[in-house]
Amino acid sequence: MDLSKAKNILIVRLSSLGDILLTTPLVRSLKNQYPNLNIDFVVRDIFADAILYNPHINNIYKITKDQNFIELRNNIIKINYDIVIDLQNNLRSRKLTKSISKNIFRFKKPNVNKFLLVQFKVNRFKETISIPERYAKSLPNFNLDNKSLELFLPKDIKPNIEKTLNVIGLCPGSVHKTKMWLEEYFIELGNMFVQNNYKVVLFGGKSDREICQRISKQISKSIDLSNDNKLFELSANMRMCKTVICNDSGLMHTAVGSGVPVVAIFGSTVKEFGFTPYKTKSLVIENNELTCRPCSHIGLDECPKKHFECMKKLTPQMVFEQTQNFIESL
Repeated sequence: MDLSKAKNILIVRLSSLGDILLTTPLVRSLKNQYPNLNIDFVVRDIFADAILYNPHINNIYKITKDQNFIELRNNIIKINYDIVIDLQNNLRSRKLTKSISKNIFRFKKPNVNKFLLVQFKVNRFKETISIPERYAKSLPNFNLDNKSLELFLPKDIKPNIEKTLNVIGLCPGSVHKTKMWLEEYFIELGNMFVQNNYKVVLFGGKSDREICQRISKQISKSIDLSNDNKLFELSANMRMCKTVICNDSGLMHTAVGSGVPVVAIFGSTVKEFGFTPYKTKSLVIENNELTCRPCSHIGLDECPKKHFECMKKLTPQMVFEQTQNFIESL
């Protein structure tokens, strides 16, 4: 199918926050190269805010986790989409998109390479290809522009803090424990910044409220801005920061989409999986001396080796010094 002849395209990416934000370079590039293209998007309702105000998307289908696809499929079939791009490529998305278009393109996941790297430490990734670039490869002969992720906010959203030259954001949470830098390290790091005349703010979603509260109580004069998954509020406040320090998480991509320089701390995961900060000012801090990394491509509940040295050896002093150098380079 010639993209220049297409009128209606449907993109399917149901979850999660970071993965959906990583689709925005593809959406933007499609719209900019083919301005008359109608782009619709299918997404889980709880992640819809990531693209809700995206001006390149015409219509958003919000679905619940257990929603029956019959009604949605019937509505989609009526549109007669010229092209369907399945960026989820799992059983649910295949069930939804089956036979709804003559031209269905699916995200090609490097599952074999990930398995070999995790299980046997055989690295067949000849180069690190970002997830947005992998998404773009779903379409034949299509190239992305050279811009980063995008997260658009409604006009009435205002930050809770003022933008100054010395606000540092900390995002201590993650769905998986092996992707989380140590809580006591975040506390020590935060106090180092306070001692050097920085203001520290904590960011997190609903599942991060407790850890953000605990850490904030231990960092002098810090502000806890975690909330119940109010993405626009988080993003507006992140934009007030000099830099945001985070784990390999959805909030890392939120910070990137908010246009904020990012310091990302990687533990059990590695750059080869493609989830590093995309086309933005960033620094990735990781322990490359371990032979047990990566132990998972998405993260685990505990370190399989019980030592957790991928994170423990990344000391607060090390992260502070590297972040200071990073800030000076901005």
